[in-house]
Amino acid sequence: MKLLVTLDPEDLGYVAESLPAEVLAEASRALDLGDRSVFEDAILYEDDCVGHYMTREWVAVPETHTVQQALADLRARGELPPQTDRLFILDARHVLRGTVPLHVLLLRDPSSPLVAAMSDDTISFSPRQDASEAARAFERYDLISAPVVDDRGKLVGRLTVDTVMDVLRDESSLRALKRAGLSRDEDLFAAPWASARNRWPWLGVNLVTAFVASRVIGQFEGAIQELAALAALMPIVASIGGNTGNQTMALVIRALAVDRIQPVGARRLVKKELAVSLLNGSVWGLLVGLFALVLYSSVALGAVMSTAVVLNLVVAGLSGVAIPLGLHAAGRDPAHGSSVLLTFITDAMGFFLFLGLASVFLL
Repeated sequence: MKLLVTLDPEDLGYVAESLPAEVLAEASRALDLGDRSVFEDAILYEDDCVGHYMTREWVAVPETHTVQQALADLRARGELPPQTDRLFILDARHVLRGTVPLHVLLLRDPSSPLVAAMSDDTISFSPRQDASEAARAFERYDLISAPVVDDRGKLVGRLTVDTVMDVLRDESSLRALKRAGLSRDEDLFAAPWASARNRWPWLGVNLVTAFVASRVIGQFEGAIQELAALAALMPIVASIGGNTGNQTMALVIRALAVDRIQPVGARRLVKKELAVSLLNGSVWGLLVGLFALVLYSSVALGAVMSTAVVLNLVVAGLSGVAIPLGLHAAGRDPAHGSSVLLTFITDAMGFFLFLGLASVFLL
């Protein structure tokens, strides 16, 4: 409790959702009136809104100031809020008129009006705007800070690059969880029962797909009994396919997350990944085939191994594009359980291609 009351009220609001309600209420009562008002503003917005991440610390000057007066205000402060790269220019009603980058301020004639130095491309956000959208804007325009304004255009906060990095880090962590079929609620220190129940849905899907893959192998039991080398080599085909698919899928999910894939570009992406898969399949398929040749002294087995690797890498590359694009088109999160689906496809197809080719050409 003593540690909580030493926090900045905005930081306390930032961690509020992780605290028990009774502890949070006690910490709020311990704040003075001004800090309590800031804290209550900080918890007003959902954790996916810009308002949850904005700070109430900024440097603002009236629009009637000259450059010299603005510089005098800065000097009088003694210290600037972190990530201050621009001044906010306000009118008499506290409405944001624009911003002036600090480097522009330093180069202007001190006697010139401040409004003449305002930037023409000021990017601002609403406190209820999606934080992920704001994070992408920071990334796209290389922003350090940006104003947050309400529906009437009044300045209510400032978004800074350090909090945006928190948003991006949370998104990255969530995407990693979803690729494994986990949800945001999963926590390293959660109760065992809660964690186990949270993982059931995709474990169930994985179990079903594993049974399907096992039945693919079951269709070739006779071939495996006649040529034991098939049992030793078939995991290689599935494994290299899964790795290729995961590489492609990670790139596609990342591109979808930052809006870098448009519908018109999907066909070009498929062609590109098909070419990459064929190139990688030719190189690594040849190496794997040579390995099988040296190990089992069979040219036919080596050729079958090489062909299966090439074909499965093509399947994996196309699946790595198709799965996230398909989920995105269906309105689902492209990362949610995608690795489970990809593993099923590359395993089942890897076994089918290798064992099927072996049945035709080796037996």
